[in-house]
Amino acid sequence: MGLKLLAAGLAAAVVAVAPGAFLAARQQADGGFAEPGGRSDPALTAWAVLGLRAAHRTPARSAGTYLREAPADDTTDLALRVLALRALGEPTGAFVDRLGRQRRPDGRIGSLVNSTIWGVLALPRGERAAVRYLLRRQRPSGGWSWAPNGAPDSNDTAAAVQALRWNQVRGRPIRRGLAYIRGLTAANGGVRLAPGREPDAQSTAWAIQAYVAAGVKPPAAAFRFLASLRRADGSYRYSRRYAVTPTLVTAQVLPALARRQHPLVRD
Repeated sequence: MGLKLLAAGLAAAVVAVAPGAFLAARQQADGGFAEPGGRSDPALTAWAVLGLRAAHRTPARSAGTYLREAPADDTTDLALRVLALRALGEPTGAFVDRLGRQRRPDGRIGSLVNSTIWGVLALPRGERAAVRYLLRRQRPSGGWSWAPNGAPDSNDTAAAVQALRWNQVRGRPIRRGLAYIRGLTAANGGVRLAPGREPDAQSTAWAIQAYVAAGVKPPAAAFRFLASLRRADGSYRYSRRYAVTPTLVTAQVLPALARRQHPLVRD
């Protein structure tokens, strides 16, 4: 029995001392990252790069080449490309210029609240019109939504908090955003995407990042919930019920475990 317990302890230690090992192994021959059994995907590659850099790991250099050459389907993908390339220490000028051309007269960057959030995170500080737009789009509940007329959710709220804090917004908007997130937090420490949903790893990770960005200590229960979803191969389940898209889930959990908010500051 003692040997079995020792073996189990050593297996757990391997996962604990090698964060991102599963994610690093998902890089493909073309430099991109893929879900098990899938093909490389540009947006997933950007998330994987951000997760690895947050965990102080660097993917193979081919990841940068892949991101520079792959098409960006929409404004959010373009913003993620900028953040990932910057995290790799690679030039982003051409992509930043393209992103800047997505600005709209009402302050949006692209067509969505979500694309504006990520545009603000990817562009230098000082996007005043976009920041004003985000402040106007905060709902009475304190949350933010994906689209201008959509229902708020914890993920977009947490990302909006990070974008606003990147532009040095403080006070009531941030407190209201965190209060909305707390309202979606379950007794086990996990955070729901929206009311009535099961707590999940990604929503919990985003919530942790929002607390970090706001300078508030994240609840210890949130980390315990994430630990309960860790699998033996180093990946994370989406929820207690589902183990889907492990590459994406793990990529988005790693910054929270490292207590890093977006945009990442290059190590």
